[in-house]
Parts: sequence; C-alpha cells; structure tokens
Amino acid sequence: MARNEQLIRQHKLLQLLEDSRFGRTLDELRGDLILDLGLSTLHTRTVRRDVEALQGAGYDIQNEVLERGRIYRLGRNHTAVHEIAFSATELIALSIGRELLYPLMGTQYWQGIETFWNKVQEAIPEGVYEHYQRYRKVLYVSGTPSKTYEAQSGMLKTINRAILEHRVVEIKYKPIGREASVRQIEPYGLAVHQNSIYVVAAAPEVTDESERLRNWKLDRFTQATVLDDYFKPDPKINLNEFLGKSIGIFSGDSSTPVKIRLGNRSASYLREDPWHPEQKLEPIDVDDPASDTILTVPASHPRELLPKVLALGSDAEVLEPAEYREAVADVIQKLAQTYKG
Repeated sequence: MARNEQLIRQHKLLQLLEDSRFGRTLDELRGDLILDLGLSTLHTRTVRRDVEALQGAGYDIQNEVLERGRIYRLGRNHTAVHEIAFSATELIALSIGRELLYPLMGTQYWQGIETFWNKVQEAIPEGVYEHYQRYRKVLYVSGTPSKTYEAQSGMLKTINRAILEHRVVEIKYKPIGREASVRQIEPYGLAVHQNSIYVVAAAPEVTDESERLRNWKLDRFTQATVLDDYFKPDPKINLNEFLGKSIGIFSGDSSTPVKIRLGNRSASYLREDPWHPEQKLEPIDVDDPASDTILTVPASHPRELLPKVLALGSDAEVLEPAEYREAVADVIQKLAQTYKG
C-alpha cells in the first residue's frame, strides 16, 4: 500500500512541477500535495525523499536558493520536446488520436493530452506544421461526443486515487428512472465505452463471484468519498478479459452466444463493421448467394443487443436464446401499439 501511495505522490509532484513556471519550495509542494490528494498529514522530509527518488529515476529536477527559499523546478529536458523529431504524418496521427479522446475532456487525463499537444506544436519546425495544417483539412473526425466530464473531474480524481490505493469508495449513485442510493464499491479500473466513462468496481455485498464485478457509469455518480477501508484485489480479475467478452459494456465473467438471422444487406454491414472480434457469420446455404446468414455474437445482457438489432429493422431476427428473442419481441410489440395509435 505504501508503494502505491508513494507512486501517487510522485506523479502529482511531477504535475505540480510541470505547471510551475518559477518553481516551488518543498513547503509549497507539501501544501499542494495535501490539498490535491486530500491528505491529513505529510512531512516535508517525505516530499524531499520523493523529489530525490524522481531525480534518481532520471528526471531533471533542478534547485536553487532564492529569497523565498530553495525552489525546485523541472529542467529544460522535461519541459519541452525539442529532442523529438515529428513528421507531418505523425502529427496527423497524433491529432486524430487527440480528437478521438474527446470523452476525456474536462478530466486530468485531458489536461495531459492538451499540454503535450501544445508542446508539440511549439517545438516543431514551421514548415512541418504548415504542411500538417494543409493535409489535415482533407481528413475529418466526426461522431465525437458533445458532453464532457468537467463536472465529474473531482470525483474522477477521487476514484483514480482509490484504484491505485485499493481503497473502498462510498458513492451516491442514481440510475435512470430510479432513486439515488448510497453504495460502497471496490474500484479496479476505468473504461471508456462509446463516449462514456465507466468505473469497473466490485460490489462488496454481492457474494456470487461471477456477479460482483460491475460497470458503474460515471455520469450517474452524484458523490464519491474515499473511505479509510482497504480491500484486497482479486488476483484472478483481468479487466481486459472482463471487458472484452461482450459487444457492449454489460461485460462479465461469462457471455452468452446469441444467434441472429440476417438478410444479405445486414450481413454485409456486419462484415464491414463487426460488433465483436469473435463474431461468426455463416451462410445458411453456402451454395446460394442469396441465402440468409446466421450471426453468432457474444453478449452479456439483452439491453446491449436491443439497439443494434432494432437498427437493422426487419432484416434481422434474434433466434436464440429465448431470453434475448423475447426482449426484442417485447419492444417490437410496444412500438407497434404506439404507432398504431
């Protein structure tokens, strides 16, 4: 636990030094650390040891004595990117990646993205940047979200700290259409899915191991408080596997293979834009080019499949399992009643 706390302090120290043009004293750094990390106590000797550890790791942290005391600042090697040569092609790739990360706008992660992007623009030769600007006009990125997480930035910092320290978080969570409730969660990580941020966390009160880990949408958090209680992470939990077993965010330890009958047009769409890397498309009759196709795709909940199937209209029919077929049929019946008036 102490190692994680040290890592968090040192990372925040680097951020403070990066943001400081004129440097900071150890006392000033100590005060900022207490404020930003919500610490109750922190000794100046601990801050000095963290600075020395960063210097030992290769960071160019310089110090000098001024009227206000000994100040510390990052050297030139860590405040610019003059030693990195960027081509116009690399700039284009970087700018596209930045635009695809708009869901992180308003968070501490976006701050890092923006400061790095600004440094890159300042450091590259004028001719390279002009070529990049001309070429970038032929490629546009659309479909990025209009929302930001600026309002949740404080809670996101709290949760990020709890993830690193393996601490229990008390949250006030309000699902759509339901009253808010106070819960305790054990956070393991964050996931960005379709422009939204989710907290992947275990619910301590759930005894079924296959159901404990859940995805909590950050938009529905109204409060988050780090408690003094620690939890022991389950070494069997692999977030890459957990989040990769289904077509949506309703992931889990297991998924259900869903079979869907597709017409030719919809099958072509699914070949162009797969729903999942493990999906299978098999023609019902390999000798008939006009034959329908059976799509088999993993899913963890009918709700993540509903919008995708309904978007294909009558060109898609869920065959099995019965739970998924009935879920789609129920929505179609309600829609029919609505439109019949």
